[in-house]
Amino acid sequence: MPLDLTTLTLVAKPVTLEEGLDILERDQYCCQYCGLDGMASFENALAMSVDFVIPRARKGKKDPRNLVACCRSCNMIKGRRVYRNFDDAKSYVLARRAELAKAWEEKKLVPPVARTTKPEKASPPEKTKAASASVIGSSPLSIRKG
Repeated sequence: MPLDLTTLTLVAKPVTLEEGLDILERDQYCCQYCGLDGMASFENALAMSVDFVIPRARKGKKDPRNLVACCRSCNMIKGRRVYRNFDDAKSYVLARRAELAKAWEEKKLVPPVARTTKPEKASPPEKTKAASASVIGSSPLSIRKG
């Protein structure tokens, strides 16, 4: 069993490709949290993954009853939190998605901040031939005044 470095505990091994495909097929490539259809488009298919309902980091087992098909967005929103059951996890994910969607829509409605004009920079001092020939003198990171 691998070691979780955040909790220093042993966790179940990740799902293998074969196990993951079995879970996705069992759930018909549909996110069990938000209902995203992984078969509707290639982009949706790329977003699909397998989630540990009880996270590995919280002693969740690699058992088909603890694994569900889900989109990466829902997986990220759910995080490592532990829920009493799948329905509680689903309720949390859907509520959080609604909050994030509302915040996104509100942000889109706010007009961009008017840009203030910055005062013009003073023209750089004239370089002498010696300074302009120097790599140090022409470097933008140079602290040497030329």
